[in-house]
Amino acid sequence: MHTTLRLTLLFILMTLSFGCAKRTLVALAPDPDGKVGSVYVTNDAGEVALDAPYQATSIGGTRERPTKPESLGREKVTGIFAEALSIQPKRPRHFLLYFDKDISLTSESAKLLPSIITAIQERNSADISVVGHTDTVGSREYNTELSNRRAAAVKDQLVGLGVAAQTIRTTSHGKENPLIPTADNVSEPRNRRVEVDVR
Repeated sequence: MHTTLRLTLLFILMTLSFGCAKRTLVALAPDPDGKVGSVYVTNDAGEVALDAPYQATSIGGTRERPTKPESLGREKVTGIFAEALSIQPKRPRHFLLYFDKDISLTSESAKLLPSIITAIQERNSADISVVGHTDTVGSREYNTELSNRRAAAVKDQLVGLGVAAQTIRTTSHGKENPLIPTADNVSEPRNRRVEVDVR
């Protein structure tokens, strides 16, 4: 079996044996944003494509062609795969924290820190990414150092709120990868940020 993804998030719910004759059921579900990719189910006897939400096929063996795709509907797919769905990890949370200047968070961004802590606790997360960014004012070297300091400042605040330091990875992009593309030496508040991902 091989997959083709339109975007990065796609659930492929697989392998269910049922009845006396063991069969494998493959069903395609959209990601939490409703986007759907596609999956090709292949064996020695042939191939079928699943490319619509809650489409499914089944296979009885390597010499039996996968069945023609049929729409099972959301309720049936979630019922069949309830156990597998119940143990999926929570979806990652993404937070944008903005800075007034240097390493001072805006008041609105400072108010997001409790929400980040809640997301970490809900996921029992040991994988937190903190990435610093700047606008394009100043040299590449200055902005690299500043984005490092911003990421470190957010990490320090999270650690101060009880997050284990070893669970937080900090990186920085300086003035590269702006959220809002600008010319060089342009002050853009939305680019003065730290991005926090909680997995």
